[in-house]
Amino acid sequence: MNMQQHIAILGSGNIGLSLAKGLVKAGIFKPQQITLTRRNLDALADYAELGYQITNNNAKAAKKADIVILAVLPQQLNKLLDEIKPGIKSEKQLLVSVISGVSCEEIRQHLEVNIQVVRAMPNTAIAIGDSMTCIATDNGTNKNITLVRSLFDTVGVSIIINEELMTAATALCACGIAFFLRSIRAASQGGTEIGFHAHDALKMAAQTAKGAANLLLQLNSHPEQEIDKVTSPKGCTIAGLNEMEHNGFSSAMIKGIKLSAEKAGDLYKSES
Repeated sequence: MNMQQHIAILGSGNIGLSLAKGLVKAGIFKPQQITLTRRNLDALADYAELGYQITNNNAKAAKKADIVILAVLPQQLNKLLDEIKPGIKSEKQLLVSVISGVSCEEIRQHLEVNIQVVRAMPNTAIAIGDSMTCIATDNGTNKNITLVRSLFDTVGVSIIINEELMTAATALCACGIAFFLRSIRAASQGGTEIGFHAHDALKMAAQTAKGAANLLLQLNSHPEQEIDKVTSPKGCTIAGLNEMEHNGFSSAMIKGIKLSAEKAGDLYKSES
């Protein structure tokens, strides 16, 4: 990474700060090369002590950055774009948006400048370096897509997808964190009902879920293949699985993801 490059993270909430920490930890950027912005600067005091540049002036931060990361809420985006518009220089800068439901084209239209925009959709596991981040663009060069991917690879796993699938990716990966958390919570409550203390049941359910996910990721396996290994004839596993299916387990998850995808597409539209 070019040691002269500067990155501005506009809207340094959970995602922005996690990315900043990941970049520094991986040695891609030094804290001095990263400017963090937030309306309430007190919240960034610890980062200032670590050497990050902090400001509540988005226009100033964007102007001096080679890479500008937009990380505010969808309903704050138009105001942010108006603020930074005077300082954006299309030929020198790359814009990275982590805002759900907003296309690269919409951002360019608002800025009225032909800048390269790459979208990235991480999830909250970015906080522990375990995000599933989806990356897409309509006009970004391969070099810039590779660059953005290298940024987000410091905080988890990245995949490049078509831009029209970004809203769907939001539902499956970003909202999806909550769906899997709720299923782990439900399993732990079942554990408590059958005799375990709540904190033990939660640990057992979470570790079991982690093991299930890692079986698929590390063995490149299919869920049904692994399920077959656990389900013996007339056994307790298949009885439990079938009871859940009779009560709509898979169907509920599928319908939830579908509805989330519809809502994710409307977030920005309803605020514009």
